[in-house]
Amino acid sequence: MGRSLKKGPFVDVPLLEKVEVMNRGGEKKVIKTWSRRSTVIPEMVGHTLAVHNGKKFIPVYITENMVGHKLGEFAPTRLFKGHTTKADKAAQLAAAAAPGAPGAGPAAGAGAGAGAGAGAGGGKAGA
Repeated sequence: MGRSLKKGPFVDVPLLEKVEVMNRGGEKKVIKTWSRRSTVIPEMVGHTLAVHNGKKFIPVYITENMVGHKLGEFAPTRLFKGHTTKADKAAQLAAAAAPGAPGAGPAAGAGAGAGAGAGAGGGKAGA
């Protein structure tokens, strides 16, 4: 549900003050902010805000099209590396089934079985 119109858009007060001071002085510096929940207002257009994504600051140049959106929308917090294809899955299965791969084949099973049996036998087998 959206915010009430009579309340107006939410902008953190320290961020709004920094933007207003820069507008009065006519300067353009990058403003660091953790306020992802703040709404972009027309006074911010033309400024660059460094929005924190949880790990680092993402520089966001504010344009007219961004007015009304939240700052957090322009600094993604998750990195999507893409879906795997059938060819990738087949290559992973082939690599796992290869005899030289660690943890594959009968030799690995026998070694793990012997180690597990000796450890579970009596507790002080080597002492």
